Amino acid sequence: MVKPSLRKCARWGGALRKGLGVSRSIGLAHIIRQDDRTVTGVWGVYVLKSAFQPIFRFADGTLSIAAFEGLIRPFRDGEAVAPGNFFRSIPAGDRLHVETLTRTLHLLNAGEFLDPAAMLFVNFDPSVFSEREIAEKALREMRLTLHEAHIDPKRIVCEVTEQKSTSQQALSGFVQALRDHGFRIAVDDYGAEESDMERVAALSPDIVKFDAHWITRLMDSRPGFALLTVMVAEFRSRGITVVFEGIEETWQLEMAEEAGADMVQGFVLARPELAPTGFAVFARAETSESAQPVLPPDSPGGGVTAPGPSSRRGVASARPFGRRVR
Repeated sequence: MVKPSLRKCARWGGALRKGLGVSRSIGLAHIIRQDDRTVTGVWGVYVLKSAFQPIFRFADGTLSIAAFEGLIRPFRDGEAVAPGNFFRSIPAGDRLHVETLTRTLHLLNAGEFLDPAAMLFVNFDPSVFSEREIAEKALREMRLTLHEAHIDPKRIVCEVTEQKSTSQQALSGFVQALRDHGFRIAVDDYGAEESDMERVAALSPDIVKFDAHWITRLMDSRPGFALLTVMVAEFRSRGITVVFEGIEETWQLEMAEEAGADMVQGFVLARPELAPTGFAVFARAETSESAQPVLPPDSPGGGVTAPGPSSRRGVASARPFGRRVR
């Protein structure tokens, strides 16, 4: 288990707050810088760590890392805790502070360890930003953190999930605030809710991430795959980038490319890794025409090879639809 050092905590939080006032003290007081240059968070009995999962871009039959998604990994007494269980344990009055803390961890760790050219996806729960003043204050503080981490705000993609407690007016106002601060907007889990098309029309996002379970069901039949292809083409015609998430098998990867998806994310390519990650090996391998990027065997997801140049295009159409029988 990470043992918090109050001296390190005070030194790191104080350095970040220097010249910035005290408005960020609640979140920053829970941040600790470790000897390996990572930053971790402490909230009650939990130690919070940043994990990052790559998002790959299709380009002429090859894949390259275009972005990373920041994912929080809670630990209690040295044991991993399901993120959903952690967030459900947070009282409503503390959710804004926890959201700020988790994003701050991702931004600082990304600035230290990730490719400065890659986009960074971070999650937002719009229900905690029901008032424009709250959103503006949080986003100004986020811009300060980005400055400290040497991250261009244009690299940030804000994933917005639909919350039942959020009015459409409040959600639209929050998204406009994100856009005013120079961030890109992504609608997460498209296909999981009946109102998704209305949500896309109302928010005009830059990116839409298709829900993993939904696209898998559509891929199981020719009519479903045809519908999926039409929807991807429609979004792309509006200038919206399409990401397929939850890609876990090679056949899904092939079909994602055939359907016209711009980017893909999933275990078949790379699993999330705690910071500091081993993903720099991808960037090194991409500089060589012959090398294929491979994660270190002892890392989470180790031994996973990102597909290099291939003739995958058209392969999916030559085989039956649906999950392969082993």
